[in-house]
Amino acid sequence: MDLLTLLMIAVGLSMDAFSVAICKGLAMKRATLRNCSIVGLWFGGFQALMPIVGYFVGINFRHSIESFDHWIAFALLALIGINMVREALDKEEVDGYEEGEKESLSARKMAPMAVATSIDALAVGVSFAFLGTEIWLPAALIGIVTFGFSFGGVKIGNIFGTRYKSKAELVGGIILILIGLKIVLEHTGVI
Repeated sequence: MDLLTLLMIAVGLSMDAFSVAICKGLAMKRATLRNCSIVGLWFGGFQALMPIVGYFVGINFRHSIESFDHWIAFALLALIGINMVREALDKEEVDGYEEGEKESLSARKMAPMAVATSIDALAVGVSFAFLGTEIWLPAALIGIVTFGFSFGGVKIGNIFGTRYKSKAELVGGIILILIGLKIVLEHTGVI
């Protein structure tokens, strides 16, 4: 898998964390360097860890499904992407936080959000195992990109509010669907 594709996957996966980071920033009185870094480390760390976990789970099943692994990768990426697009277009979605809770950066508050925003990365790690793609560079790239987007998301949320939350999820979902389609087209010889 080429670096551009890996970068696009990283950007697509980081959009959930970016959206939540915007909400965190919205609730903060000041988005300090420390606060932005804490949010970035939580989300980036989990986004880097989860594909590794998914990879080692998926590697155990790879040999039994090699003939149709690209379809599984496509299905996983498409489902994740479709879900992100659906959430972006769902006007009645509530972000699930009570007023005053958003600003807390404690492990008790951040860990569940970091896990929730990185479940998609777990599925992508499984896809990498099925495709036989080495995991270390993609996991590092996903973590670094997510850190950057999360860091920036806190700042943006603090300045602009939730205006861009659904647009970020929409773009992320579309990117993941297109990457899944690219994987299928490459493995079927179309491109």
